Amino acid sequence: MIRRTGFLWDSPQLFTRLIEECTGHCEAVTPQLLASPFYRGRFTALVIPTGFGNPLYSRLLPALRASSRRIEGFLEGGGRILVFGAADERPDAYDWLPFRLTYRHGYAPRRITFVPGSHRATLIEGYDPDAIECDGTFPDHDGTVVATAEGGEAVVVEKGVGKGLVLAATIHEYPSKTFLASFSCGDEEVLL
Repeated sequence: MIRRTGFLWDSPQLFTRLIEECTGHCEAVTPQLLASPFYRGRFTALVIPTGFGNPLYSRLLPALRASSRRIEGFLEGGGRILVFGAADERPDAYDWLPFRLTYRHGYAPRRITFVPGSHRATLIEGYDPDAIECDGTFPDHDGTVVATAEGGEAVVVEKGVGKGLVLAATIHEYPSKTFLASFSCGDEEVLL
């Protein structure tokens, strides 16, 4: 199995060290690189952290939108994307994905319940599921709900695209090492 993860953000973060520790490789991909027509990274997975949709934290959203066809090709080819909350009141913050996913911002600790038997539950391994920090919910989507907060609000949604997968989570915590190691595995690298 191959583990080659891209971290999409304006600059390297502490999060990149965690990913590298779990996967063996983490390459920072800036908005300028992502939006460049000449950039050709090869990855098994991409991680897009919390705050990507808030211009106070990042300039990533315009680059994601400009690269939406490239991202769709990455997914069709078997790539995986783990994307967190936009952290801004932008219902359309995920419009660069090739499916409908609407976001509602609202930061609060929530009790999280995963679908019984879901192996995605390792996302919060080591955390107290009765008090997980979240920055919003997904009120409307074309995906499959993997985890909900009290009241049935979707906080983790997944959607297969071609041979690939998108896992969108509003959980405002680092994913577990177990989850990162597993999610980043692929049979081959896919061109972004």
